[in-house]
Amino acid sequence: MSTHQPRPDPEEGPGREAGEDEGLPKAPPPGEPYGDNPYGGPAGAADPLAGMPPLANRGKRLVARVIDSIVVGVPVTLLMWPLVGNYGWDGDGGGGAYGSEAVVLVVYFIYEGLMLSARGQTLGKMAMRIRVAMLRDGAVPRGNPAWYRAGVYSLPQLLPCIGFVFWLVNVLNCTWDKPYRQCVHDKAARTVVVSTA
Repeated sequence: MSTHQPRPDPEEGPGREAGEDEGLPKAPPPGEPYGDNPYGGPAGAADPLAGMPPLANRGKRLVARVIDSIVVGVPVTLLMWPLVGNYGWDGDGGGGAYGSEAVVLVVYFIYEGLMLSARGQTLGKMAMRIRVAMLRDGAVPRGNPAWYRAGVYSLPQLLPCIGFVFWLVNVLNCTWDKPYRQCVHDKAARTVVVSTA
C-alpha cells in the first residue's frame, strides 16, 4: 500500500481549485442569472426556472394584455371624452387624440406598476391565471423590477412613430426568445411570465 501523497500544484493559490481552467467561462454567482452566461450551459449554471411553475403560453399573455387594455383604456377614454371631444376624427387635427393616448399610456404604466409590485398580476393576468415572477427566484417583482417592466412596456410608446416600432419589437421578442420567452420589458426587469394554474 502506497502512502504517496500528491505534491501541491505550484499554480494553485488561495481560493483556487485544483484543475480550474482560467480560460473557461465562470458560472454567474447565485442570484445573477444574467452573468456572462445568461442561460446556464457549459459553465454549469443552474436553470433559474428549476422548481418554478411552467412558463405561460404566448396566447394567454396576449389575451391578458387585451383585457388590461380594456380595463384601463375604456374608463380613461370615457373620462377624457368631455375634455377632448371626438379625438379629432372630424378633420380638425389629431392633437386631442395624441394627448388622450398619452394619458391612457401613463395611467396604464401606473396601473401595471402598482399591480405587479403588489401581487405580480394585473386583472388580465389574474383572469388568464398567469403571473410575473423574478427570474432568479420566482418571487413577486416588488418595487423597481415591477416599475422597470411597466415603464419599458408603456412609456416608449409616447414617442411618435419610433415608440410604436419599439413596442412592436418589444412584444414580439417573446416569440423568438429562448429559453424563457421574454419580451424586452421582461429582460429589462429580469422577469418571466409563469402559469399559476
